[in-house]
Amino acid sequence: MSCFSHLFKRKRGPQQQDDPSDNYFTGSENITRFSYRELVRATSNFDQGNKIGEGGYGPVYKDGTLIAVKVLSLHSRQGAKEFLNELLAISDVTHENLVKLYGCCVEGNHRILVYNYLENNSLAHTLLDSRHSNIQFNWRTRVNICIGVAQGLAFLHGSVSPHIVHRDIKASNILLDKDMTPKISDFGLAKLLPPDVSHVSTRVAGTLGYLAPEYAIRGHVTRKADVYSYGVLLIEIVSGRCNTDTKLPYDDQILLEKTWRYYGRGNLEKIIDSSLGDDLDVDEACRFLKIGLLCTQDGTKRRPGMSAVVAMLRGEADVDTETISKPDVIRDFGDLKLRSRATSSTLLTSIMARSSPLSSEETTRTSITFTEISERD
Repeated sequence: MSCFSHLFKRKRGPQQQDDPSDNYFTGSENITRFSYRELVRATSNFDQGNKIGEGGYGPVYKDGTLIAVKVLSLHSRQGAKEFLNELLAISDVTHENLVKLYGCCVEGNHRILVYNYLENNSLAHTLLDSRHSNIQFNWRTRVNICIGVAQGLAFLHGSVSPHIVHRDIKASNILLDKDMTPKISDFGLAKLLPPDVSHVSTRVAGTLGYLAPEYAIRGHVTRKADVYSYGVLLIEIVSGRCNTDTKLPYDDQILLEKTWRYYGRGNLEKIIDSSLGDDLDVDEACRFLKIGLLCTQDGTKRRPGMSAVVAMLRGEADVDTETISKPDVIRDFGDLKLRSRATSSTLLTSIMARSSPLSSEETTRTSITFTEISERD
């Protein structure tokens, strides 16, 4: 039995700690708090043998069977803010397709999140990089993963108040339990969207390849940004490859562009993963690819909401192929910066034409920063 399992046999209230940094975590008083000593013991002093991953936030460890311990890196400039954001965004949210937060540690300069441990790692690790995994993804398994992720996003977008926009939907943030049930993880970039607000403006953050172009360029966060990211992920799952692969010939490097070309030629089935076996339903797989194209269209109003996506995936609603238009794609950082400068210049010209000259401070606000955009992990 895990040395940590006894902690879940008793109800724990928030620890009372004389830590001045506790003031930073106002609003998280009802979240279970664990001591740093408990987590050191559970992970064998954060032994490298228990390390199961690492992202921009910091390393993740397991205790053996029950928990995943996500440690804030002391070198992460944005980490403390992301830690609090993730803590508050998911602390009261429960759904089959979301990771379960058990609690946290806020002690001295230690900031640690404690989640349920998911045995089969991430889609990025197991499906898109099969060199590290012996797991076989048959078609039925992929269908269940696609629908499960869509259900989790539909829940965040419509059943939670205020609505939650994840902002970093990608293969490495979709974890799989022992039954291959998908769980959306990593809410460090999540934004809360009140029902009466169509979008919020923020510094752009996320992963190139999954970023909705209108969000990456203008910094407007809507639920449709998650829909775009999900569309990319959906096509990745059906095809069994990453959206971006610079090792391939130029025309094949961006999976989304390739999928659109094959759709136009009427041979979309060539995008389907060739390793799939006898349980493959080609018509269903092609329908999923079309849904992916619907989700990644240029213009947020053209993209369906996640509840509609769930219905189409289940075959409860038709896929309107007549409305599918060419997806908008940002190929690389150079493309992003070039298009952002052009948008900023156009915006600035428009503002100057309608109002008095801008001060230097106001002018600065029209630019977009890219310090939080990461390459694919």
